[in-house]
Amino acid sequence: MSALTVTYDGLAMTGRQLRRVRNSPGLAILTQMMPVNMLLFFGYVFGSALAMPGREYRSFLVPGLLVATAAGGLMTGMFQAAADTHRGVMDRFRTLPVSRAAVPLGQAVADLVVTTVGTVPLLLAGLAVGWRIEGSAVDAAGAVGLLLLFRFACTCAGIFLGLLTRSEDAAGQLGASSFVLPLLSNAYIPTGNLPGWLRTLAEWNPISAVTTALRDLFGNAPVPPDSSWPVAHPVAGSLAWSLLLTAVFLPLAVRRYAHGER
Repeated sequence: MSALTVTYDGLAMTGRQLRRVRNSPGLAILTQMMPVNMLLFFGYVFGSALAMPGREYRSFLVPGLLVATAAGGLMTGMFQAAADTHRGVMDRFRTLPVSRAAVPLGQAVADLVVTTVGTVPLLLAGLAVGWRIEGSAVDAAGAVGLLLLFRFACTCAGIFLGLLTRSEDAAGQLGASSFVLPLLSNAYIPTGNLPGWLRTLAEWNPISAVTTALRDLFGNAPVPPDSSWPVAHPVAGSLAWSLLLTAVFLPLAVRRYAHGER
């Protein structure tokens, strides 16, 4: 099929996913408020116990929460794809003259739109507790671009896993286990004082590279010295991780959708 057909069908699938969100406003509000609650909890409870107390820690924390929320695309993509598969929606789509790439792409793009809007409450809450953008407008725009690219990559991975599991229960359990990923990164705490093997593991976590890139571009914290390559070169590391995840999981998601149970 031509690129025009894929674009047209993809926009139709994007509209379908956005209507799905509109019809579940309670779930959307709950999803957007959770990072704000985490900011208040981590910022005021953990902040008093760390070496960088108060406002300084909250400025350190906000980029980490933004990236942890973006990584949540793994869970949402997985659950939505598994729900559609389990309920037979994907089977009905396959009977239609619709591009095979349009369905996974439409879900990923719709998720990106919702994420862009949903990031606003967290940014406003961050400003309210003392976080500021200290870098230039160009750097800040680059940080937002990296954040959305990473969200898209995580959503593609989630869609493939959701199509693979084909079960809402399995996707929910597997998605809930992804909550540990930000904990094994520098999203909430610096990794400099971790044991050597754990620090290496945390710094090769894609979340750490994107978080460090946002802190650097927003001007909230410098790049940590003596870090692993993705964290020592956070912008390049973020791009590399995001493009790699997209290049691997988007074709796999399209192929899995096209083949169904085969």
